[in-house]
Amino acid sequence: MLTRKQAFLVASFVAAALFLPWGALQPRALDDMRNVVFDNFQRAAPRVYDPETPVRVVGVDEESLKAYGQWPWPRTRLAELVERLRALGAGAIAFDFIFSEPDRASPHMLVDALEDARLRADVSKLLAKAPDGDIAFANALKGAPVVLGATLAPTGANDFSAKAGFVTAGDDPAPFLYAFPAIVAPLPGLAANAQGLGATNWLPDRDLVVRRVPLLSRLGAALAPSLALEALRVAQGEPSIVIRSSNASGQTAFGAQTGVNAVKVGAFQIATGPNAEVRPRYSHRARARDISAKAVLQYQVARSEIEGRIIFVGALAVGLGDVRATPLDPVTPGVDVHAQIVESLANGALLSRPDWAPGLEYVVAIVAFALTMPLLFAAPQLLSAAFAFAAIGAFFGGSFYLFEKQGLLLDPAYPSLVVVGAYVVGALTLWRTEILARRQVRRAFGKFVAPAVVDRIAEHPERLVLGGETRELTVLFSDLRDFSGISEGMSARELTQFMNDYLTPMTDAILECEGTVDKYMGDAILAFWNAPLDVTDHPRKAVEAALRMRAEMARFNAQRAQAAQAAGRLHVEAAMGLGLNIGPCSVGNMGSIRRFDYSILGDNVNLASRLEGASKAFSTDIIASGAVREAVPDMAWLDLGRIVVAGRSEPTQVFALAGDADVAKTDAYVRWRTTHDAMRAHYEAGRFDAAAECAAELALKAPGAWPALYLAMGKRYSALAQQGLHEGWSSVWNLLSK
Repeated sequence: MLTRKQAFLVASFVAAALFLPWGALQPRALDDMRNVVFDNFQRAAPRVYDPETPVRVVGVDEESLKAYGQWPWPRTRLAELVERLRALGAGAIAFDFIFSEPDRASPHMLVDALEDARLRADVSKLLAKAPDGDIAFANALKGAPVVLGATLAPTGANDFSAKAGFVTAGDDPAPFLYAFPAIVAPLPGLAANAQGLGATNWLPDRDLVVRRVPLLSRLGAALAPSLALEALRVAQGEPSIVIRSSNASGQTAFGAQTGVNAVKVGAFQIATGPNAEVRPRYSHRARARDISAKAVLQYQVARSEIEGRIIFVGALAVGLGDVRATPLDPVTPGVDVHAQIVESLANGALLSRPDWAPGLEYVVAIVAFALTMPLLFAAPQLLSAAFAFAAIGAFFGGSFYLFEKQGLLLDPAYPSLVVVGAYVVGALTLWRTEILARRQVRRAFGKFVAPAVVDRIAEHPERLVLGGETRELTVLFSDLRDFSGISEGMSARELTQFMNDYLTPMTDAILECEGTVDKYMGDAILAFWNAPLDVTDHPRKAVEAALRMRAEMARFNAQRAQAAQAAGRLHVEAAMGLGLNIGPCSVGNMGSIRRFDYSILGDNVNLASRLEGASKAFSTDIIASGAVREAVPDMAWLDLGRIVVAGRSEPTQVFALAGDADVAKTDAYVRWRTTHDAMRAHYEAGRFDAAAECAAELALKAPGAWPALYLAMGKRYSALAQQGLHEGWSSVWNLLSK
């Protein structure tokens, strides 16, 4: 069997082998777990939208589609939109659309769609002077601060000429950037007139939630800025973007190439992840951010809403299909993501997960493991559990504080997982060790305890703690009559032998009927059924045990009479009283920390004891409550009426047990009970003389020791007959003594 020290070493090794490598290996499951935590942080403390932020979204919404028809619109209308935004003083106009195909509404596209050659020639003459949409749009782009969107993709063109220049400091950033083999770009005529070209790509996690967006990507050797970064550059009139990587001046990496550290554009120096990605801190959708394209085209927008701001133009109508999922909203327009990146930059609200974060989390996890495991084995269980909960609370609380105040993303889930794993593995090992110890105790002490009780406790050792539970039990309490008179004149050895000879068959009768002996109190026995394990039909088994005890008492007296006759001494008959009751009781290990016993307490236990005492008043041996009689109705019961026992104010219906189910079927018992019930009916009606006559008749006819019952009842009825029936009389018998 393992000692606690050995169990500690085993549990520490197993827990460390299972959970600590996670922090070093960084599996996808751990990344998914972090995302769930960080998403909930954002939901708990989202960025508050500031209407003064220099960003607006001009959207093709439902109202715009109603006014100007389905998308895509003619490029002439987009040219009109650009002219209107430029006139209102937009700092930058970024299109979250990819204009990679010619305008479908252009005249030459309409002409080419005609199959008849003559008709095609006639229409071509009519439309010769009609403006070409792509040309009109390209002309509108000239001189306007427009950024067009492009998408890096697996297939498409492989030529990309960035509008921005790039200056690098430190290691070459190219190996760290996300690379794509092709690009879907705007038409060359449009791209040539735009001041900026920006990639609309984002970095999808497995659940397709937009958490990270690369500010820079790579197409072959060419670098491509994001739409948001390019819009920020154009708005500031900056010609180039500065990229700071590891080992640049002020970026200490001790020679290691750790990736991109920051991107600088104009007045903004943006801290990034090693792959040049940023994590926006999202706000909820805000009406103040969105402006309908219809309102712009119809001159319904105040200049203050546009002037000097970065304007993102994109799809707001759900039917256009450009929707994304963010940590705050499962469905949000894709253009909103670009706008929120710039808003986060302007407000200094970008989230940051530093390159040192995984290392710190791993160190914290090791320290937490080193504290949790020894405490579990050295301290009380409640204290170690409290420490584990406190540690997890501290991890999450500290991580959320840094998120809310500093925008730092430090993972509390992995260290918490290590604490939980260490606690669970340690607790299971400790539990197993204690189970083995209990089995050793069972082997050592099983010979001194009733086998049935030992088996049940061994199978359910969780009950071996201080405290207990409330269960419905059948309770048996038995006691010897006039024990002082019987034991008078016995030596200590003779008295011990007497008690052993009496208690042994009584205990066997209880245990053979699946009962549990609670305790011996001198010559008294307290036993119960239905604990610690459930006992099927426990009231019947308790009644059967009572009948066996009655039979064992008869054999015990016969043996003592035979021994007394052989010894030539006077034989004194021993008599037993027994009470049975059913009801909720408190059952469990009761006592002190140093010493306790599996026992029962409760009012229903006391009632069983009082019923045993009531059997003296009725001069019979077994009395049960009405609850027992209802649970086992097929036994041979005799109604004794209602009594109030000492210590209780409510009456209890009681019954005497005349025999088992076979006795209940005999004609003799049926005649006996008929006369008995008639006697009880006379008594309940106040006809005491008639009740006394029935009692006298039964005293002559009742079998065995039962005449004593009717002599006692007849004496009571006769006394009541002499007193006469008075006002307020009750048939309830008050037994003031125990």
